[in-house]
Amino acid sequence: MDKWLTAALDYLPRWIDHQMRLTEQPGCSLAVAHKGKPVFEAAFGSADLKRKLPLTAAHRFRVASHSKSFTAAGILKLREQGRLQLDDQVGDYVFGLHEDVARTTLGQLLTHTAGLIRDGFDAGQWQDRRPFLNGDEIREDLSRGTTLEPNSRFKYSNHGYGLLGMVIEAATSESYASWIAREIVEASGLEETVPDAPIKKGTPFAHGHSARLPLGKRVLIPATNPTNALASATGFISTARDLARFFGSLSPTAKKSVLSVDSRREMTRRQWRDPHGTLERWYGLGTISGTLGGWDWFGHSGGFQGTITRTVCVPSQDIAISVLTNASDGLSHVWLDGALHLMQAHAKHGAPSRRASAWTGRYWSLWGAFDLLPMDGKVLLANPALPNPVMDASEIEPLGRDRHGVERGRIVLANGYANHGELARIEQDAKGRKREVWIGGTRLLPEEQAAREIAERYRA
Repeated sequence: MDKWLTAALDYLPRWIDHQMRLTEQPGCSLAVAHKGKPVFEAAFGSADLKRKLPLTAAHRFRVASHSKSFTAAGILKLREQGRLQLDDQVGDYVFGLHEDVARTTLGQLLTHTAGLIRDGFDAGQWQDRRPFLNGDEIREDLSRGTTLEPNSRFKYSNHGYGLLGMVIEAATSESYASWIAREIVEASGLEETVPDAPIKKGTPFAHGHSARLPLGKRVLIPATNPTNALASATGFISTARDLARFFGSLSPTAKKSVLSVDSRREMTRRQWRDPHGTLERWYGLGTISGTLGGWDWFGHSGGFQGTITRTVCVPSQDIAISVLTNASDGLSHVWLDGALHLMQAHAKHGAPSRRASAWTGRYWSLWGAFDLLPMDGKVLLANPALPNPVMDASEIEPLGRDRHGVERGRIVLANGYANHGELARIEQDAKGRKREVWIGGTRLLPEEQAAREIAERYRA
């Protein structure tokens, strides 16, 4: 593993831990795979606030629309076997559909361009007001035909992926859950993933939680309900570790995969742009894709009652990252982007050099925390409270230790409102322990000391 990645993974949990403290999220599970192998995993917070159960990396999460990537892989596997084609009409496999729906193709369903209704005329399954739909109920919702002309724009549809699950059943003469578990999940070497609830008794499971508002407190959401005929759209249960491995295996550069290189290229290719979104994102065959800081990525996200999850793969770096949160206001999207920013900073500036190695740790003032991140010949002054902790980070050039044992440096790059050109230093106590850091004229202290100083000054 590259040294810069090792350094990034060393800081990543310290940043997430700080974010957890600031946001008071229930729990977060995080994993990173590099070249197809898990290289990092960590869990923070609680799997169940009601029972105060600590979250572990082994806890399973409802990962919702990650299911679509598994389903798309299943359809492409069947195409490789010659059992169906993407230009086939869904009506060739699923009977009893409105004629306009029946004419839509498997490729259109995979890319969400069939023009179908998103969640039916009563989407109460997403509020736990009703069970998830069975096949007849999906047909009933689609009995009025398409909502838009097929192939006219990207329009997300869980019902469309419900139909793809029925296609898999028709093409294989097996249940969706049985076939996808054997041919995609087990064939990918995943041991902590199942297509739907229930899961085996005794398996660690992260329950969902509501947001704090409007009730004023978080409540537990069991999230153990089966998704029935919508399992192919939203039923999957998994861990961050398994998801990082699976999405890493979908990269065209992966050495091992259940799909051919051609299928993986087709699956992850940008096919339809989101026509109304601030972020530039695209959809392929069961994958979302975009670019962050020059790194192209693909992956998927998911939202179930009480969980928000996201996984991405960056083929150019052979990296896949999964961030799972168990609250309706979970920050998996924000934290995954932040993780990518961290990795980019370490990839750009290089692994810590000996000259910079002394510049480490978290230091506080009245204005919050700052982290010293050593790189190759420089130190970044990161702000762990930010969604991107290295955004506009000042850069310090280490100058070495003076005759009094003080580590000195110069701030060689900072924005116009910061301390560009000024000096920085680390002072130690008699035992050689870092006791304070000066950034220009600002004195930063270890957390306990800073807290004591604030409490005494303001008589807290």
